[in-house]
Amino acid sequence: MIYIATHKTFDVPKLSDYIPLQVGSAIHSDLGYARDNDGCNISEKNPNFCELTGLYWIWKNTSDEYKGLVHYRRYFGKSNMSSSAGDIYTYDALLDKLSNNDIVLPYVEYFLQDAHREILVSCCTEDIFQNLRAVVLKLYPQYINAFDAFFRGNKCTLFNMMFCRAQLFDQYCEWLFAILFELEKQVDLTNLNDYQKRLFGFLSERLLNVWVLHNGLKVRNVPVINTEMKAMERLNLLRRRCTNSIRFWLHNI
Repeated sequence: MIYIATHKTFDVPKLSDYIPLQVGSAIHSDLGYARDNDGCNISEKNPNFCELTGLYWIWKNTSDEYKGLVHYRRYFGKSNMSSSAGDIYTYDALLDKLSNNDIVLPYVEYFLQDAHREILVSCCTEDIFQNLRAVVLKLYPQYINAFDAFFRGNKCTLFNMMFCRAQLFDQYCEWLFAILFELEKQVDLTNLNDYQKRLFGFLSERLLNVWVLHNGLKVRNVPVINTEMKAMERLNLLRRRCTNSIRFWLHNI
């Protein structure tokens, strides 16, 4: 099953095996979708964990053979340049992409600077970043080389979107939330601005890359259909990916 994280009503794609999931439902009015405050949940953490409250709910409360998470406006699809729901990949199409791969993830984004400096621009502080590294070193020391390697580079998949076998999905969630819950004990969110308070959602986008890198997973990167992105924004996305890659390479030769 593929769950569509949302905090508002939207035009649900008419695709089988896609289910809208209201995230943060413990603190918001019922939208009429499946809710992430049913069963074992962290729904009330949504302001800081974003769509991860949905990820957690899927992990703890579903028994699907394959599990996926997308967004009400972002889906795996045929082209980054498209905003058409008709270009969203069906569940069966995504299954096919796993025939020789471990996991389906979004396209690779290229930052202008390395991933460490990039996350400090607006999402995180250096103190929090160092606390995060220390938590990874403490809980999963075998991951520290992949952690450092990822943050030295400028490549990243974003959005906390994924599709894979349930066993792999659940293994990732166990690893991720152990790290985030430990870090949560050390972070004073009152010192952060409103954007930075979405901290754990931002960090998890990067940590997924660390987990994939360490485990040597075979990844199928696919485009992301953004149903709300305008044509000029899509062109800027393409331009940014190209220019950032070139400028990062020139800076490091």
